[in-house]
Amino acid sequence: MTEFENVKLDKSLYSSGSFTRALSALDPDENYRGSSFDGLDAYQRQLKRFGIKVSGADSDIVEKFFSTAQSSVLFPEFVSRAVRRGMEQADILPDITAAVTNIAGADYRSLYCANEDDDKELKAVGEGAFIPETQIRTKENLVSLNKRGRSLVASYEAVRYQRLDLFAITLRQIGAYISRTLLKDAISVLKDGDGNGNAAPVINTASAGTLAYSDLVDFWNSFDPYELNTMIASPDMMAKILNMSEFRDAAAGLAFHSTGEVVTPFGAKLIKSAAVPQGKIIGIDKNAALEMVKAGSIMTEYDKLIDRQLERAVISCTAGFAKIDDGAVKILSI
Repeated sequence: MTEFENVKLDKSLYSSGSFTRALSALDPDENYRGSSFDGLDAYQRQLKRFGIKVSGADSDIVEKFFSTAQSSVLFPEFVSRAVRRGMEQADILPDITAAVTNIAGADYRSLYCANEDDDKELKAVGEGAFIPETQIRTKENLVSLNKRGRSLVASYEAVRYQRLDLFAITLRQIGAYISRTLLKDAISVLKDGDGNGNAAPVINTASAGTLAYSDLVDFWNSFDPYELNTMIASPDMMAKILNMSEFRDAAAGLAFHSTGEVVTPFGAKLIKSAAVPQGKIIGIDKNAALEMVKAGSIMTEYDKLIDRQLERAVISCTAGFAKIDDGAVKILSI
């Protein structure tokens, strides 16, 4: 008998905030190096223990999780993983965040450099002279954390005979909804600031209501000494960019039709999002613009799920955003 078959599963494993981490403490991965279970984490080994297949055409039905009292404890983690996968598939936050900070409480203040642009220059210092300082302080206002989530609106009787592979698709859609809502929060902070008087400056195009290639070049040039490496455009502005002759040459067209990614002459990643107001492009230096603050990971009401009370069981994520360097964000507006 392998060691993971002796692990006792109960609800208390969820109390730490990470079921997999708590389970791994009882059943360490290193015990399986070189065995047939190498490469599986502690949760996946428990699926093997109870013979639960969660993917593929012949995946088991939801009821398989509830064949024993111990196997039912695995169901909330199945839900969390499916939701997390949906978030990752729809997530563009890694493309616009410079750092992710995980906190245990509800209060968090971000850092910022208090110096003006002139003070950031490393000027020559004479012997014995005072060396200029860079002051790092906490911001005046707390980062606003929002709880974003969805409720499952289905009875156990309605889903008990559904294949886990199909049920996971619905859960991944919930994850995608959460991810898109978090993106709206992030864009709101980039645009309007994080409550510390740091809304992004707006640069208007040369001709009102129109977007020219020269406007993009000037926008890119305005970022010095930062680097404009990411642009988030509203759908109408994305269409204007794609219709520019500079983006319809053979090389750019081939790249767009083969990968769906737009190539910009200055190498910035171009992202389309309906969360950006019409007629706007948000430009950022991805390496200095935005911090994501998370209070834990995906949270599920595990008591309800274990007890087969799927209806109104909440799946949520608590997160917020803060600007790191105000100069790393600008808005181009027509």
